[in-house]
Amino acid sequence: MTDIIVCKFGGSSVANSNQIEKVRRIVADDDQRRIVVVSAPGRIDSNEQKITDHLINIATGGAHFREQRLNIGAAASKEAVIKRFSGIIQDLGVDTGNLLSELRRDLETSLHGERRIAFLSSRGEHYNARIIAAYFASKHGMKAEVKLPEDFGFQVSDEYLNAQLLEPSYDKIATLLDSDVIAVVPGFYGVTERGEVAVFSRGGSDLTGSEIAHALDAARYENWTDVSGVFEADPRLISRARAIPRLTFKEIRLLSSKGFNVFHLNAMLPCRERKIPIHIRNTNKPSDPGTVILSERVPEEGVVGIARLDNVAYIYLEKDQLGEEIGFTAELLSIFQDFGIQTYHYPTDKDDISVVVNQNDLTGTINDLRRRIEQKLKPDFMDVVYNLSILTPVGMGLKGNSFPMVDALGALGDAHIPIEMIDQSPSQICFHIGVQHAVADVALQILYDTLIG
Repeated sequence: MTDIIVCKFGGSSVANSNQIEKVRRIVADDDQRRIVVVSAPGRIDSNEQKITDHLINIATGGAHFREQRLNIGAAASKEAVIKRFSGIIQDLGVDTGNLLSELRRDLETSLHGERRIAFLSSRGEHYNARIIAAYFASKHGMKAEVKLPEDFGFQVSDEYLNAQLLEPSYDKIATLLDSDVIAVVPGFYGVTERGEVAVFSRGGSDLTGSEIAHALDAARYENWTDVSGVFEADPRLISRARAIPRLTFKEIRLLSSKGFNVFHLNAMLPCRERKIPIHIRNTNKPSDPGTVILSERVPEEGVVGIARLDNVAYIYLEKDQLGEEIGFTAELLSIFQDFGIQTYHYPTDKDDISVVVNQNDLTGTINDLRRRIEQKLKPDFMDVVYNLSILTPVGMGLKGNSFPMVDALGALGDAHIPIEMIDQSPSQICFHIGVQHAVADVALQILYDTLIG
C-alpha cells in the first residue's frame, strides 16, 4: 500500500472558477493528495444542460437533444461549450495559450459514428483538466501538471462508448508517481491500442479514479461531490436524515441499486478488490466527515439506510404447477432479455411468479411482451401492476435478525399502508417492501421513524 490519496472531483465540483478554487484548497490541504481526477464542468444552473450532453449533441448533429424534445441544435451546443470554457479561463485568469483554438478545432472533427461521439464527449474532461492544472501551477505555485490518458498510456478496449481498462495500463499508471508533481488527470476516457479515444459509460470519471487508485494501491480514494456522504434516506423527503459514517461495499451497492445514486456502481469494484477505502465528501463543505466505504465494519445497528426506487411495475403470472415446470422461469426471463428489459426480483411460488421491472422499460413494449409470454408460456392468468415504489432497508446488522422486518411490517400495518410486495434478499442484509407510489412518502417516513429515527 502507498500513502497516496487519489481524489476525484465531480462535475458540480469543477463547474466554474469558484468551485475550482475550492478544489485547489482541498488538494493543497493534504500533501498525500497527489492524483486529482476531474470531470467535465457540471451545471451552474439547474435549467441548463450539461457540457457532456452538449458535446454529444454536437457529435450527433443535434439528434441528442431532439430525442429529449429540446430545441437546441449542434451550433448552439458548440457556442455553449466554447462560452463555458472561455468563461472559466477568463475568471481564473490563467494563460492557456492556444487552448480555445484547439477546442474549436476538436469540435470540427471529421470522425464518424461511435468514434466521433466518444472523441467529442471526452473533450469536457480533457480541456477542464488542462485548465485546472494550469491554474494550480501558474496562479498558486503548486507543482502540478496535466497527465493526459493519451500521454501516459491509459489504455482501454475499442468499445468506443463502453470501454474497459486493459491490463497493460496498470504498469503505465504507476508512472504517474515518477515525479513529485500533483497529477491532474481527465476522467471518463482512455485511448485504444490504435490511439483512438474511447469512453467509459456515463459517470465514468469515477471509473478512472478507482482504476488509478487500484493500480497505485492507494491509501484512500476520495470522491468529492456536492453532498456530504450517503444519507440514511433521501434528505429531500426525510429532513432529519443524517450522513451514514461507515458502510461496507455490499451495503452501498445495495443502496445504490435502489435509488442512492451517489457513486458509479462498477467504480467500486477495483477499490473493493484491494480493500481501498472510498471516502465520499462534499466539496462545498470539506469539514463535513462524509461517508467512508469499507470492506468490513462492525455492525452497530440493524438498519443503516433506507433506499427508495420509484417508477416500478411487476408482471404477475399464474399457472398450475409452474414451480415444477423445469425451465419455466428461465424461459420467462429470456423473454424479458429479448425485449431489453432489466428485471429486479422474481419471487415465485408453486403456481405463480412475479417479475419486478422498471416501468419505463414497458413503454411501447408491454403489448408485445404480453403476447410473447402468452404464446410461449401459456399462463392461466396474467396481470401488470403499475406505479409502485420499492422501499429497501439495508444494514449488515439485519443478518440473522428478523425483528426489524417484523417492526417495519407492523408499523405499516398500524398506519393502514397496503403492501404490494415483500421480499428478503438472499444475503439477509436487506429486505424490500413494495407500496403504491401514492403512499410511498408516508411509508418511507414510517419506516425511517421505526427503524432508524
